[in-house]
Amino acid sequence: MSAPVQDGHWGRFAVLNIVLCAGVAWAGQSSAAPAAFAQALAADVSGHESLAAFYKTTGYEDLWTGPDDGARRLSLFSAIDQADIHGLPVARYDAAALRAAFAAVQTEGDRGRLEAAMSLAYLQYAKDLSSGALEPHDIDASMKREPQRPDDTYLLAVAKGAGFDQFLHDLPPDHPEYARLIKEKLILQQTIAAGGYGPAISADRLDVGASGTAVVALRERLQAFGYLGPSASREYDQNLAIAVQRFQSDYGLPIDGVAGESTIFALNEEPMDRLKSVIVALERIRWMGDADFGSRHIWVNQPSFTAQIVDDGKVTFNTRVVIGKNDEDTRSPEFSETMKFLVVNPSWSVPRSITTKEYLPLLRSNPNAVGHLQVIDGNGQVVPRGAVNFAAYTASNFPFALRQAPSDGNALGKVKFMFPNPYNIYLHDTPSKSLFANEVRAYSHGCIRVGSPFDLAYALLAKQSDDPQALFKSYLDTGAESRVDLNVPVPVHLVYFTAWPNSKGVVTYLRDVYGRDGKIFNALVEAGLAPLGVQG
Repeated sequence: MSAPVQDGHWGRFAVLNIVLCAGVAWAGQSSAAPAAFAQALAADVSGHESLAAFYKTTGYEDLWTGPDDGARRLSLFSAIDQADIHGLPVARYDAAALRAAFAAVQTEGDRGRLEAAMSLAYLQYAKDLSSGALEPHDIDASMKREPQRPDDTYLLAVAKGAGFDQFLHDLPPDHPEYARLIKEKLILQQTIAAGGYGPAISADRLDVGASGTAVVALRERLQAFGYLGPSASREYDQNLAIAVQRFQSDYGLPIDGVAGESTIFALNEEPMDRLKSVIVALERIRWMGDADFGSRHIWVNQPSFTAQIVDDGKVTFNTRVVIGKNDEDTRSPEFSETMKFLVVNPSWSVPRSITTKEYLPLLRSNPNAVGHLQVIDGNGQVVPRGAVNFAAYTASNFPFALRQAPSDGNALGKVKFMFPNPYNIYLHDTPSKSLFANEVRAYSHGCIRVGSPFDLAYALLAKQSDDPQALFKSYLDTGAESRVDLNVPVPVHLVYFTAWPNSKGVVTYLRDVYGRDGKIFNALVEAGLAPLGVQG
């Protein structure tokens, strides 16, 4: 163990430097790397390849713990002190322990270990804030998003160079929705501190003409959310119905002015639940990074059961969609890809899982079952059903595929929208139109069924044709399967936000259809998320 630092070491061999480090005053050290410092630092970063290489390259020069590092230290501590604002797991960085370690430094070995701890905290913080604190696929296999983490060597080089303050300031995703959600988080924390939204609405349904305490609670909730001015009336009058309609419009609910089950559920959501949704939404945006979503992009938010075209930040097209059933194998995944073409009059290649789990048992009992499907061999050729002994096969050894030819009853309808991906997910038409009338629309095997597929096709083709409807119809009328390339490919984002700002900037809240938000929030708590309900 190194000998304790003597006063003479700090006084005779270096100019005494009293440095204010984020509220901690301590004696500075020359920028040379004493052997004990270098040995302790090297030992503590030995398991971290990029850190070990960085310090070896710099000759174990200090980055955080020397007399000339005060401004850098202060910048990092100031940033970490704001980590809770972003809903990050602040215990990971443990600024209090780092400050205590600065106050307790006695040996060069202590300083070397503190240097390593500071670098590790910095790298963790920078990655968490820029690209998310969690790995999506570790939480839920259907979350396919892969955050792009900044390179350690780059982060360390930035810390060593000029402009470190600005770099830390620019770390969060540069999306207006992120900033709006941060503001919403602070408002919710203030609301919680003030006691919440008031009594819950104790009714299953309220309509014009109703009166009583449940109507008063309804009024108070709408007032708290900014949809109604001050009023103490116990009557459900027309003004109250109009306020309910405005709320329903923002929240994607049926706009009927009646406070039914889904409307009351949304109004009764407590600020703590909303705060959790916002914190999870912030993490999800960080997973998507600082890259532009695309000046034109398609935004499919699964909890809202909608698909939108967004042009330069404005929604220019909106349609209802059906997403995957809430089962382990059928939930729609989350990822981003690029739509490159449309297929008009598509055939449907039945996914292997559906073929073996749903259709093969039927065919084993009756070779003529599911007669609308063709049997396809390994060469892509149609095989007569009479030539196949379905009873001889199991799910593991069935050598054929099933396909549905283009038709009015085709499972994919008349058009599918392709953004090639490893998960075989796409947007498509469907002959089952009645499901779009339902409020909760989770019925598919994972792909996204589009409520207004022709209109979506017209909107996409409008960028390359003066008459997109005629162009689309020219392919449709042939009845043959045709590929139509998009001259300008369009980014597609399959996302899952239960808290998201609408076009007016109002943050609206949706049900956690697949239970993913709960998993993410629990993982953030495990990682060190600070207690909720108070301002950071």
